[in-house]
Amino acid sequence: MSQGQKKRVALAKSLTEEASLYLWDEPANYLDLFNQDQLIKLLAKEQPAMLLVDHDQAFIEVVAKERVNLRPVL
Repeated sequence: MSQGQKKRVALAKSLTEEASLYLWDEPANYLDLFNQDQLIKLLAKEQPAMLLVDHDQAFIEVVAKERVNLRPVL
């Protein structure tokens, strides 16, 4: 399977398991634009409680209600 296919399977498996809080690390990584759009629509519809780590600022802007930015200490 491709990395994108593996990511879709992992996300689907995660969402089939009921949880109070989902912890996802870069969920849109390896997904093509079509599948990213499907994920965004699903998250908007279901609105699961989620802690999400991602570098894709555009994705975060669309799916996150609140955001915490971490910066390195110099």
